[in-house]
Amino acid sequence: MIVSLFSMNLSAQVMRAEELEKYAKENYGDKWVDAAENLGSSLVLDKNQSLTYEQIINCGEQTKEQLYITLNHWFAESFNDANSVIKLNDKDAGVIIAKGFVGGIAQHIGGMTAYNVNIHPVIKVDIKDKKIRVTYTLQYYEVEQNIGGGWMGAFSAGTTGQPADTTKKTSSKALIMAHAYSNVIMDKIEEAVKNGLVGNENDDW
Repeated sequence: MIVSLFSMNLSAQVMRAEELEKYAKENYGDKWVDAAENLGSSLVLDKNQSLTYEQIINCGEQTKEQLYITLNHWFAESFNDANSVIKLNDKDAGVIIAKGFVGGIAQHIGGMTAYNVNIHPVIKVDIKDKKIRVTYTLQYYEVEQNIGGGWMGAFSAGTTGQPADTTKKTSSKALIMAHAYSNVIMDKIEEAVKNGLVGNENDDW
């Protein structure tokens, strides 16, 4: 029973780092630097210098209230631990905002320094009759230095003491993983509003 509950808790997460890496490799390849350079040419930061993606999803004839119920269910299932939490849930305004978490999207271990990269993206959904708008924002990378102590706010060869090519590979992987996670979030939300979470939402019972 304990094992079953533990498995259920893991499945409630949107996606863990190892699953996300598999998804990223399938879609962008495993040459992180090349993939990041190709992707970087098309990325534009928002006015706050954050990485932001936006998608409007048409939802047929569903009302604002119907969409809110489905999305509230999805967010409650997906953002339900100490790291992934719902920050705002306003039915009248038609807005749900959550802060997600994926730990260990990129790592480096070598020499005197080891560090681990995490992300805390903010996911906002605006809800209207027949459609929703999903906004995914990543304001920063959280870089935890595991050997040598302390926290780092940015990638640089000078900061980490690692060769520039090693740091570039790690930061490139972090960018691709963060981008891939935005795709996963958008896809899962679209799946939820179009097909439901458990398949019985439209049952006439």
